[in-house]
Amino acid sequence: MLKARLQALVSDPQSALGLVWRLLTEYGASRWHRYATAFAFMGVAAGATAFTAYLAGDVINQAYVNRDFSSVLQVSLLIMLIFSTRGVATYGSQVILARIGNSIVAENQRRLFEKLQQQNLTFFGERHSAEMLSRLSVGAAAANTALSLVITAIGRDFLTLIALTSVMVVQDPLMSLVAFVAVPPVVLGLRKLVQRAKHVALTQFHGGVQTLETLQETLQGIRMVKSFTMEDQMRARFDKNVTSVQTAANKMARVANRTGPLVETLAGLAIATLMVYAGHRVINAGASPGEFFSFMTAFLLAYEPAKRLARLNLDLNVALIGVRILFEFIDRAPTEPDEDHNPPLKITAARLEFRDVDFAYRRGEPTIRNMSFIADPGRMTALVGPSGGGKSTVLNLILRLYEVDGGVITIDEQNIASVARRSLRSQISYVGQDVFLFRATIRENIAFGRPGASEADIIAAAKAAQAHDFIMSFPQGYDTTVGERGASLSGGERQRVAIARALVRNAPLILLDEATASLDSESEYHVQQAISVLCKDRTTLVIAHRLSTIMHADKILVIEAGQVTDSGRHDELLRKGGRYALFYRLQLQQQEEREPVAAAGG
Repeated sequence: MLKARLQALVSDPQSALGLVWRLLTEYGASRWHRYATAFAFMGVAAGATAFTAYLAGDVINQAYVNRDFSSVLQVSLLIMLIFSTRGVATYGSQVILARIGNSIVAENQRRLFEKLQQQNLTFFGERHSAEMLSRLSVGAAAANTALSLVITAIGRDFLTLIALTSVMVVQDPLMSLVAFVAVPPVVLGLRKLVQRAKHVALTQFHGGVQTLETLQETLQGIRMVKSFTMEDQMRARFDKNVTSVQTAANKMARVANRTGPLVETLAGLAIATLMVYAGHRVINAGASPGEFFSFMTAFLLAYEPAKRLARLNLDLNVALIGVRILFEFIDRAPTEPDEDHNPPLKITAARLEFRDVDFAYRRGEPTIRNMSFIADPGRMTALVGPSGGGKSTVLNLILRLYEVDGGVITIDEQNIASVARRSLRSQISYVGQDVFLFRATIRENIAFGRPGASEADIIAAAKAAQAHDFIMSFPQGYDTTVGERGASLSGGERQRVAIARALVRNAPLILLDEATASLDSESEYHVQQAISVLCKDRTTLVIAHRLSTIMHADKILVIEAGQVTDSGRHDELLRKGGRYALFYRLQLQQQEEREPVAAAGG
């Protein structure tokens, strides 16, 4: 019956015992030899502590009963040696446990980061990045904290308590029973606090996530915060989150220490009772004072490890909150699983086709509706139309950042859903409308387009993107750090570095989503020349709101409400007089209206 109950607890992934068992099997088993060494050191330290308590009685007897100074000196030197041994053993166990803990934290950080990279954009769209950061920091350390509690409780506190209890029993068995009358009430009191502490710890975690979320959004959106004078609003929001965490921390302080007065009172009662009993034995029964002193030394040394063991259930359950958060994420099925077992994409002509494709970001709200078109090999196909029509979604589907709900997308008659995702993306150069640069040097950001690119390739790509001149104007040139999200560069400079990153990739399929949107007219002209070289003999899909940038495209697709409503070359679409002609006339009119204003301003 007990065995079945124990197996049920171990197999329950949410129970404290089940979580501890999983920690021991997943993290402890592979490190058992290092844990064994740490246990050996802790055993030596525990034995040294107990032996010190035992010898303390000899010092008293030799000094006050036998009045033998040489024996006192010998025992004192032995105690000094024992303390040194305990110090070395404690140092050894702590260093080993710290190294084990560091390796566990590092392993968890790698596992969490790997799991993050296995999720698709839908997953990230439903969560704030602050939650991911909190899971990475709290969850990664939680496994080490929980394991350390278990290991030190067994290896340090339990062994020390056993050793000291042995000394107490040897000195006076009856007095040993009296010494531990305080243990049951303390254990019962702490059990009642476990559920309360778990709830408060979970509240602390979520409050910490909200605090980090506010901080992160304020830093990333600092231009908006200052432009719209939102400092007071963000301060109030941050203060609210911090106050929530502070309140939870104060509750935890009250809960975790609520049994303190009870523990100390019972311990004081036990010590007082022992003193009365021991005094009676020494004065009236003729017992040696050394036995009393040795017993009391062992009892007082045993007090702290006994108190830690009594609190173990409470402290462990608080630590397991983070472990649950860790395993909850690690156990999540990847939404973008590894597909390296799928055949690689083999591009010959790079003929891209959408065939009756449907897609919706949210159920019941289709973004792409029964879309069909062909992007001819080695040609430029432009996508134009009103915002929200689905143009950028087309590129997202080609990259398989999202999966189609219906229909197929093929490249050279290969369904891209059936090939390895990595092989697909490795053969595409992409420049998005939301330019993202990593906090690295300009050289590194360009080289991200093709790992292993030579210096000559990087410089050639930068020159083609009209970025070389402004890069060389910086004191550190290509070694200039761009800052977080490229904050130290202007919008146009970031765009040109991103284009250089796409150029250096030298892929057969090019996707450009408003790739020249942030450039001035002169830079746009030069980049367009570079893009024309990049796109020569390559299949290119380009999205542009400024129709002047795609007038020479081989095919223009008009996208509205997720469908291709018209297609043709620039001149053909103008002659048709449809929506494209209307867009073109509106832009031409807007440009003519802006020119007199610019002239007047000049």
